[in-house]
Amino acid sequence: MFAIRHVPKNTKVFAGENDEILWRDTGSLRKKRELRRLYDDFAIIKGKVYGCPTSFNRLTPAWYMNESKKPNVRCDETYDFYSLRDLDAGEELTVDYATFSDYPDGYSSARPRRNLK
Repeated sequence: MFAIRHVPKNTKVFAGENDEILWRDTGSLRKKRELRRLYDDFAIIKGKVYGCPTSFNRLTPAWYMNESKKPNVRCDETYDFYSLRDLDAGEELTVDYATFSDYPDGYSSARPRRNLK
């Protein structure tokens, strides 16, 4: 995920994005390994509850940001994303997942959840 233009500090990065987040208990998630990994890689995790789009076919750009421990984007309590500093066009947008989501079992901050490159 890269900025397509200059983004001033404290700008809502994905303005207009307001898709509903569906919250599911881990017991209701698919058990098949490949399907479970989709939830582990893309859902917001809060304890035993996973937040995801109503359909994974509806993933918006915000769901594709890679993780960094030195992010240039932050997530607020309503899951809106804001630039932490001025961003240049072409700069990768990154966020610290741990600031808004737990890690799934078997993952840690040393092992990224999403590897989309």
